[in-house]
Amino acid sequence: MKSEALIDETLREKIIARPEAILDDSELMRALIAANERAMGANIVDLRGIAMERLEARLDRLEETHRSVIAAAYENLAGMNLIHRAVLRMLDPGDFEAFLKDLGGEVAEILRVDVVRLVLETRQGQENPVARKLGRVLHAAEPGFIRAYLGERDGAPARQVTLRQLADQDQRIFGESGCWIRSEACIRLDLGEGRLPGMLVMGSEDPHQFKPGQGTDLLAFFGGVFERAMRRWLA
Repeated sequence: MKSEALIDETLREKIIARPEAILDDSELMRALIAANERAMGANIVDLRGIAMERLEARLDRLEETHRSVIAAAYENLAGMNLIHRAVLRMLDPGDFEAFLKDLGGEVAEILRVDVVRLVLETRQGQENPVARKLGRVLHAAEPGFIRAYLGERDGAPARQVTLRQLADQDQRIFGESGCWIRSEACIRLDLGEGRLPGMLVMGSEDPHQFKPGQGTDLLAFFGGVFERAMRRWLA
């Protein structure tokens, strides 16, 4: 007596013609393995099935890591392109006033931040005529302001780049920006021997744009280019 077919004949022919389609379908393979285990009964331990499950879990972890690495690489490349464009724009102006206005304008737009501020320590403070003229971009501060602003203790090593999230923005720096700054990148500037330090501050309304633990290599590079340009203007 001929046994009744368990699956449709057309489907059976397709499977026989292309068995690799089943092997490439992970959900279908899991269903077949589970059916095989049920057929063997609860008293039989399928070591091959256990090994396959462990290999599958390891493969899933490797794929997730692979996706994370690729995403990080693309993000790093995009950030590098932004920094390069900002550096080229920063080298265009022919005078110091245009240089600083570009910093708070097109350079900030290229870097996709809401505010860019330059802090220069000076014994004249805000009475400095340049600071009065360019007060929207330039903040002249008393000596020691930068260490206090960054919360650095005396004797502690100074970090070139500080990334942090803000609960309240500092009105001395961001007060006239019209933005609600919730994260910032602070880049310490060495303006040359005999000069007080400076600081470049990038502020964002996005609380997650700058936060501790993010990479700072590109910002450190931008800061290095910026401080060299500043030394040229200050010479």
